Amino acid sequence: QNSNKIFPILLLPPLRCVALPIPHSVPPPGMVLIERTPCAGAAPFSPLQRSTPRASREASPPSDPILPYLRSIKKAIDEIRAHPECYHAALEQLKIYVTECIDKYGDDYQYSTDPRLLKIWILYGDAVSDFDKVYAHLEEKRMFLEDALLYESYALFLCAQGRALEADKVYGIGISRKAEPLDHLKKMHINFLKQLESIVEESDEDAQPKPSKIQKREFTVVDPWSDSTMSNLLTKISGGLKKLTGYHKSNKIYSGKVPLTSSHNALKNKDVELGGRKYHIKGSPGTGAFAKLYKASVDGNTEEIVALKVQKPAFPWEFYMYRQLDTRISDIQRPSYGYAHEVHVFADVSVLVCNFLPYGTLLDAINSHLVVGQHMDEVLCIYYTIEMLHMLETLHSVGIIHGDFKPDNMLVCYPSEEITDDTFRSETRSGQNQVSI
Repeated sequence: QNSNKIFPILLLPPLRCVALPIPHSVPPPGMVLIERTPCAGAAPFSPLQRSTPRASREASPPSDPILPYLRSIKKAIDEIRAHPECYHAALEQLKIYVTECIDKYGDDYQYSTDPRLLKIWILYGDAVSDFDKVYAHLEEKRMFLEDALLYESYALFLCAQGRALEADKVYGIGISRKAEPLDHLKKMHINFLKQLESIVEESDEDAQPKPSKIQKREFTVVDPWSDSTMSNLLTKISGGLKKLTGYHKSNKIYSGKVPLTSSHNALKNKDVELGGRKYHIKGSPGTGAFAKLYKASVDGNTEEIVALKVQKPAFPWEFYMYRQLDTRISDIQRPSYGYAHEVHVFADVSVLVCNFLPYGTLLDAINSHLVVGQHMDEVLCIYYTIEMLHMLETLHSVGIIHGDFKPDNMLVCYPSEEITDDTFRSETRSGQNQVSI
């Protein structure tokens, strides 16, 4: 290879890659989206009594029937803030306006992308003190599922009830669906995890007496790479796995014409059907310690090439780690890391569908110099070192450990644009696809 050419690298995720488990604890203080009151907390999940006046409709265009409700809701909220002595009366009016609007227009698909209606749904969930049913209803109707505000609001509601693990799952679902604005949702999720971690640390310090100078402190030892640790975590989040985009599971063994565990030669030029798509095996780039890797075209399209990673027994952990990368790492940094389109988990085997990169590993690039009696240029070595350190720093900042960081787990790929001094020095080098786990 030309030593003057800069090749960014992509780090392959090892099967022992670890996401630090998220502790279950009480929610952080001050994380309630809408102010809760004893009056609101006592409201049942049912249509409220409408003994007070309906929303005012004067001077409202007939093409926007939601507008008068917005005006009345705003008036009631302003009344609550300005006149504390009228709090209960204004609160009851607010409940009635919100409930009446939801009854009439809550399921109207004409407003299914209207952010105003989503905010009214959120107010309604707070008024009836049962956001669980509100969220389930919107899921069933497939409404507002691409709006980050839905997931953020529901997660905050769960936090207020001390249901931190469920809140974390809701954030994960919203991020996996790429709800907009996605960067804001990811930022809120990271802040949530940091607050949760600080609360757990404080509670641990309060619960345990400080050791004296002669007292030996005992620690709980956990091996994050053991099969039992990963299996237990996957069991706890099995419900969440099913909601991840691209996760497909069958309790049956794989029943294709050619067993996926056949030799490389037996599978070459054969078709493998997964999830309604046909993958034509073109060859095998290699075999790892835990899995076999195949190069395949999709549905007869020779321009669409993917990598199929086959493992026996089934091992969904790697797919879970890919989705953790989607959730925890910002959009700017995410292209530097490997991506999984989907996983098919059977009773006997699992198949991970990933991007295919044809340029070999970083170890191959190093050896290509050695076989001709040369060494990789020092500047290029420095470049790769910077990229690898930046990658590890990013992973550790979001609580992920790689555990098998080495040149043969990194794929070389061409940059999508010319690398200049300015783009190299920039903090946002997303187009270059450097390194990933």
